[in-house]
Amino acid sequence: MKYAILIGLFALLVSFTGTPYKKIALQPFDGFDKALLDTVKLTIKDVYGYQVVVMEDIALPRQAFINVKFPRYRADSLIRFLRDKDYGSMDYVMGLTPMELSHTKKDAGGHVKKPAMKYIDWGVHGLGYCPGTSSVASTAKIESDEPSVFISRLKKICIHEFGHNLGLPHCPTDKCVMQDSAEKMSTIDDAELRLCNDCKDKLASIKQSP
Repeated sequence: MKYAILIGLFALLVSFTGTPYKKIALQPFDGFDKALLDTVKLTIKDVYGYQVVVMEDIALPRQAFINVKFPRYRADSLIRFLRDKDYGSMDYVMGLTPMELSHTKKDAGGHVKKPAMKYIDWGVHGLGYCPGTSSVASTAKIESDEPSVFISRLKKICIHEFGHNLGLPHCPTDKCVMQDSAEKMSTIDDAELRLCNDCKDKLASIKQSP
């Protein structure tokens, strides 16, 4: 009877929190405001129900630095760096940096979007494998005169990129946090800090698949 109760409680916990045994590491890079770490941690736990572990900060890898149009760091290089780094029992890792990020934006055919000079090194707020185990988010270029707006933008970017790691693509639903920003900050500001019902259903299906 005692064991049956314990099993029942565990099943109830899973139903409310998704997969409690899954862990995501938050990896701050040098210069990231540590006062923001708890905010990101609690937001991921609230939206996805995953355990979140904050790591000690590390230096940005020099090989990710690029200076094509502006000095910044390649987001794709950073997520590969994080993917290949040993995080022990962690299932996912999200890098957090104050530095500007960029990557090469491509069209549906996999070619550099036109005009190539604009998109060969395109600035981004974050990036994540879809699906995958690593993502990165930046606080650069999301500043606002209102601190609450800045915090809201950071939360949405982190939830969006981690959603990609979990297998969620961009969503066509208006105001869903997984909506493509379409190169506009207003899209991020207008989005709600939650998954739409379609994305929730997709995520539930992904978690149940073998």
